[in-house]
Amino acid sequence: MTKGTGAPLVDPSVPLVFPRNMNRISGPDANSCAGCHNAPFGISGGSGDFVANVFVLGQRFDFATFDRNETGPTKGALDERGNPVTLQSIANTRTTLGMFGSGYIEMLARQITGDMQALRNTLAPGESVALASKGISYGTLSRRADGSWNTISVIGIPESSLATVGSTAPSLILKPFHQAGRVISVREFSNNAFNHHHGIQSTERFGVGTDPDGDGVINELTRADVTAAVVFQVTMAVPGRVISKDAAIERAVIRGESKFQAVGCAACHIPALPLGNQGWVFSEPNPFNPVGNLRPGDAPALQVDLNDASLPRPRLKDVNDVVHVPAFTDLRVHDITGGINDPNREVLNMQHAPGSDGFFGGNGKFVTRKLWDIGNRPNHHHHGQFSTMRESIFAHLGAAQSSRAAFLALSAEDQACVIEFLKTLQALPPGTKNRVVDEKGNARKWPPTGYTRSTKYRSGSSATPWLGSSGLYQVENVTFNSESDEDN
Repeated sequence: MTKGTGAPLVDPSVPLVFPRNMNRISGPDANSCAGCHNAPFGISGGSGDFVANVFVLGQRFDFATFDRNETGPTKGALDERGNPVTLQSIANTRTTLGMFGSGYIEMLARQITGDMQALRNTLAPGESVALASKGISYGTLSRRADGSWNTISVIGIPESSLATVGSTAPSLILKPFHQAGRVISVREFSNNAFNHHHGIQSTERFGVGTDPDGDGVINELTRADVTAAVVFQVTMAVPGRVISKDAAIERAVIRGESKFQAVGCAACHIPALPLGNQGWVFSEPNPFNPVGNLRPGDAPALQVDLNDASLPRPRLKDVNDVVHVPAFTDLRVHDITGGINDPNREVLNMQHAPGSDGFFGGNGKFVTRKLWDIGNRPNHHHHGQFSTMRESIFAHLGAAQSSRAAFLALSAEDQACVIEFLKTLQALPPGTKNRVVDEKGNARKWPPTGYTRSTKYRSGSSATPWLGSSGLYQVENVTFNSESDEDN
């Protein structure tokens, strides 16, 4: 009796029972999270091929049919305005991402949000402040003389976090989940997904002792169940690198990483972001969770040390009380499309209320993709319709136009070296202890002898990423060794 959004069906006379109990577009659409999250090793929590794409926002329909004889907005064939939908206009199709290292990602977003809110809270009427955290700029926030807020110069933050009413301040909450930046926490994502994809309703979202979907089952997912699902996801192993000991490949990888920096890719795909102040201790619930999800004070807090070596490996570790999270992202949203006619643009904008002008205005803004598992993903770009990394790079327009042009200006060999570097960034087979391994899974030392990675490179500066003893690129005449380095 409910949609994948949790709202009641438009037409309760046609409930979602067999043969209408499963629907690939509007949901429920899977019997298991692992049905879509299973690559590259067939384990729960991974990514998915194009066949496992999600029809984001399709769940606002009772049961998608495309049968134009059906009447009633969002019942089966008509949108909120009564217009017939097609497969291309009913939802945004997105590739399934892996949850590898998601605990570190959520904690980064929490710290960045906290930093920006602290800056916001210093503003008096008539003042402005530059928003920044972890070396990343988020533009400028201002207050007008009457105390109202001006967010026009704020960048990289989802629209839904910039909303203001009168003197009410924008939340500035960074939302690292959903590729368009719409979900705050793994918990919020899980509460949404259990209902959308499986028809399983959590008590914290729908109430204890209730049966809003009318299937005869109450308390389908307890608060503890959701917590367990969250802890499983946030403690998944972090991705690492697979680098062959073949000397030619090693040279290509080093050259490719330097070119990745030189053409400007690392300006957004920042190689690593710092977590300080014990940020690697994941706590539940997230302090920024919206209503309908567990919030501080609702239950005793739970803490998990994400660096605990007893958790699935490989793991990160703190160095001088800082953990560098090598996810290759700035967690900002960017418009990387070429305008309204770009086929890579989404038809619907999930930052706006369904049925509104903004909702139907489409979307070109996406959270900078985390590249740390890109090397063994089965498909590429937010829609998963590209089978190669090179195709995805070519499709980067808008804010990424200059980097794309610089990549295209590289020689064929240097372009291939960039791809060779990206191929080393992988989720590693279960049981792998070290973050950097060779093609046989053996731990290896990286970078090679005589090279050091610039510490400034981690924060996305223009510093040279690989430095030889002279401080210059020395890619052509490198003497490599195969010394292994436990937990490098």
